[in-house]
Amino acid sequence: MQNKETVLVTGASQGIGAATVRLFLERGYRVVATSRSATKAGFEPSADLAIVDGDIGKEETAKNVAQTAIERFGSINHVVNNAGIFSVKPFTDYTADEFQSFVSTNLVGFIFITQLAVKQMLVQGTGGSITTISSSLVDNPIAGVTASVPMITKGGLEAITRSLSSEYAKQEIRFNAVAPGIVDTPLHTNTPRDFMASLSPMGTISDAKDIAEAVVFLTKARHVTGEVLHVDGGAHVGRW
Repeated sequence: MQNKETVLVTGASQGIGAATVRLFLERGYRVVATSRSATKAGFEPSADLAIVDGDIGKEETAKNVAQTAIERFGSINHVVNNAGIFSVKPFTDYTADEFQSFVSTNLVGFIFITQLAVKQMLVQGTGGSITTISSSLVDNPIAGVTASVPMITKGGLEAITRSLSSEYAKQEIRFNAVAPGIVDTPLHTNTPRDFMASLSPMGTISDAKDIAEAVVFLTKARHVTGEVLHVDGGAHVGRW
């Protein structure tokens, strides 16, 4: 790839984030990877990889990530807003502190890094893309997966994705989301496999690279914006 493009990936230390970092590097991109413990994620050293530790819900972290991208690679072309926290419990058991944590990581983290990236893309004048990880539970809640409060934030991410895709269409800055179903990540280490498979109409379990492939597709799909791409074995369609 000539004039390599730079991708920022949040929540990069494991699961979908780590798979996304590795896939972009394989495809010839430069990557700035960030999470609370990204330097401990075991990435192979590379001239095309910069790593920034920090809480993405804090403005200082977003500034460090953006500054690292500019100083190290000279541009910001794409962002993958993968950082997110999730828990399952009855609605009445969620606490105010848990809600604030969801907002900080899932929403505030999106805003800080995306604002800085868009400002830089506008200066560069060559467009770009923002791809955000949502959840198929936004469109198709499952009674046995009680995640109502974190879905407030995921639904909000889909809403702002559509709004911004319209706001910045003329500048060719594209905004899309990937909505996974059940994914085999460290989050589900103790989840029974049979139960995980039952959450997909296809009866299959995605792995992190399946989601990373969808992210890379949206990053490259220069006429796709305002799209929520479901990678969920058909779960978003409805009952099965």
